[in-house]
Amino acid sequence: MELILASALFIFGFFIGSFLNVLADRLPRGETVIKGRSHCDKCKKTLQWYDLIPLASFVLLKGRCRYCHTRLSFVYPMVEITTGVLFVITTIFVFNNFQFSIINFQFLISLIYYLFIVSSLIVIFFADLKYEIIPDKIILPAIIVSALYLILNTQYAILPYLLSALGAGLFFLLLFLITKGKGMGLGDVKFACLMGLILGFPNIVISLYIAFLTGAIIGVALIIWKRRKMPGATIPFGPFLVLGTVTALFWGGIILQKTMSLFVLH
Repeated sequence: MELILASALFIFGFFIGSFLNVLADRLPRGETVIKGRSHCDKCKKTLQWYDLIPLASFVLLKGRCRYCHTRLSFVYPMVEITTGVLFVITTIFVFNNFQFSIINFQFLISLIYYLFIVSSLIVIFFADLKYEIIPDKIILPAIIVSALYLILNTQYAILPYLLSALGAGLFFLLLFLITKGKGMGLGDVKFACLMGLILGFPNIVISLYIAFLTGAIIGVALIIWKRRKMPGATIPFGPFLVLGTVTALFWGGIILQKTMSLFVLH
């Protein structure tokens, strides 16, 4: 039964990923999501339903627009595949950590919540990567939903999560003020608060460590390869924060256990 559910969510994730592509593209540009059909950014032709089948349309069209033959970004199928994979991982995570029957109402609520959070993280990752903007229309609803989930779910002691959100938010606000907005944006500050609500302590520490470590490694690599020239060039930090959040959410317990075992051995 779990395999059937995971398979269905993988396919479902493809279609949700297609919608997340729209959010990641339109929200940072201030465009409406509800009104207006999808169109080619180059020729502005309205796309038909058969041009929008997740992954399949991209493959059949050989990665080009049907009308102007402009090469399409590989980001689109990447988002769809990533969403499908993360939906499956999320299902396994909820099932293993909450030990609910899949027909249990609480299981379904938890699954819907974490699928919503994962979807929000995917939009944040690609929106910040492409436009260097973390949309408030994604961050603020995710903060509200996370807070409500913690309040209504008696399994959680809400205080550690609130303190994690406050601590992470203040830490990033301090970085924002010190760098005068050049090192961190206000979007990163808001996202740090969301991370605290999602992860709590000590997973928030693990996520930030991963984010800063991977950000530093990639940043140095890009500078060495001269893809980013200093001074003046910036690298969006949101994708690294998303990477840290996803890693800590799904595997934070394992990472903490392995880390503690190393200290005990020494």
